Amino acid sequence: MQSFWLIFQLLICLALGFVLARRLPKWLERLAFQILPYFTYILLIAIAIEFSTTLHSIAEPWQILNHAALLAVMTSISAFVCCYILFKLLGYQPSHGKVSMSLVSKSFINISYAFIALALGYGLAELSSSFDYTLHISTWNLLLVFMFLIGLDLAYSPLDRSWLNWQILLVPLGCILGSIIGAFVTAYFVPSIQLKDLIMLSQGYGFYSMTGIVVTELKNAHLGSIALMNDLFREIFAIVFMYIIGWRYPRSAISSAGATAMDVTLPMVKQACGNDFIPHAMVSGFILSVLAPIVVSVLAAL
Repeated sequence: MQSFWLIFQLLICLALGFVLARRLPKWLERLAFQILPYFTYILLIAIAIEFSTTLHSIAEPWQILNHAALLAVMTSISAFVCCYILFKLLGYQPSHGKVSMSLVSKSFINISYAFIALALGYGLAELSSSFDYTLHISTWNLLLVFMFLIGLDLAYSPLDRSWLNWQILLVPLGCILGSIIGAFVTAYFVPSIQLKDLIMLSQGYGFYSMTGIVVTELKNAHLGSIALMNDLFREIFAIVFMYIIGWRYPRSAISSAGATAMDVTLPMVKQACGNDFIPHAMVSGFILSVLAPIVVSVLAAL
């Protein structure tokens, strides 16, 4: 019952943000959109503080990184391949394009900020513990605020009804199916984690600021830590795929980008794949951003 109550809170906050968009005072909306880009880092700092406690209770903390990296590789590659097969069956041919190394470096700099936030949170936790003080920040309450802000943002996303054709919907479908397949493959190499938990972890689609907290709250801190690092790695792999092969297979690269396709990796889609594929990224990212908290929460509650 508690699990469903937590899921309900997430959905209510997301829905409230979506419904209240354009109804809130303009100054408040402007403030919300100014905060949103930086709120992720606040969440990551809070997550890292909890993460430090988990590390102290785990015999082999590097195991978390190994499992997360393996799952991220398998789900990213599987999403890419799955989407490629779906469009190949429809007769779509590879595309052409070019990339800019300056945008590549800028993207990795942006990702480095996430790791800096994690390091800062971990450092603060370790520093406070050295003074026999336990630092605690409610990541769940922060997540509820974040979901409200996401709801506001989604309401202003420039989605066009003409974009919602069944071919474009194959992009998020490829990500969903590929992520599940990746979880099955990972289960062969990581028998210590149950298959149902790997499937749950695979459905974060790169939404790292949400999955780590939800999984920790509904399952345990160990799986929550894997969820966080898995989706961080997925975002990194999304950028790598986008620039290495996205110009040739744009739909597959967008599929592997998961929920990040409509925000973090959208500039890369525009530059590496071209404007023609922005609708694919927006629709796929939108759908997966909405599905991620719902699917992860439901699977975690089972």
